Amino acid sequence: MNDWHLHFLGTGAAHAVELGSSSAVLERDGRPMLLIDCGPDTLDRYLAAYGEPPRDIFVTHTHLDHVGGLERLFTRLWFDEALRGRTRVFTHAALVPWLQTRVADYPGALAEGGVNYWEAFRLVPCSRGFWLDGWWFDVFATRHHRPGTSFGLSLRGCFAFTGDTRPIPEVLAQHAEQPTLIAHDCGLVGNPSHTGIDDIEREYDAAWRPRLVLYHYGSVADGATLAARGYRVAGAGERIPLPAPGAPGADAG
Repeated sequence: MNDWHLHFLGTGAAHAVELGSSSAVLERDGRPMLLIDCGPDTLDRYLAAYGEPPRDIFVTHTHLDHVGGLERLFTRLWFDEALRGRTRVFTHAALVPWLQTRVADYPGALAEGGVNYWEAFRLVPCSRGFWLDGWWFDVFATRHHRPGTSFGLSLRGCFAFTGDTRPIPEVLAQHAEQPTLIAHDCGLVGNPSHTGIDDIEREYDAAWRPRLVLYHYGSVADGATLAARGYRVAGAGERIPLPAPGAPGADAG
């Protein structure tokens, strides 16, 4: 088999709690391969879907609606010796100081002391990308109000996941060539951190639109409005089929 899906656990903006924190799981042949982001409710949704904690996570950026679930995951991993140190956290090296500050640096990972936060995980910093299960994943910079604070992810020919971003057509032209599915941050109205639907229609060629799947929107009603404009909108819990990835490029690894 060579069956690939992107399973959206949640699709909401930070305030849209009814939609769940935006996160997705890359699945291969029905099994989870990589969790993208871990917001406050992501672990519960992941456990409900797969019955065990994630083995591999990619963090796009360190806003708490994308990393707020890592503290609970730490506790789950630390108190089960069979799980402790098993889960890998991939993230761009530029985010490591922010990730440390946001989730790992509170005095005393446990009240009893004697525990270092990252002992529960295996932190894997990267820059251009990383290898996972024999596949090369490209990591690319996005535009999230401050340079060097947010990064997207792509698997050549299969999918690109922007994370929170303004429009990045020049980046996706390099990392999301046909037939790659493009999971794109999009609400009704853009701002310095996020893309609005008017931005999509201004910045992206109409030929790209059939490959766009929009997420990180503000409400169920906003999602319906985006869909009424002719776009595919991801729903929480939805599994979207993906094209099989191509061979890694010459610049991989």
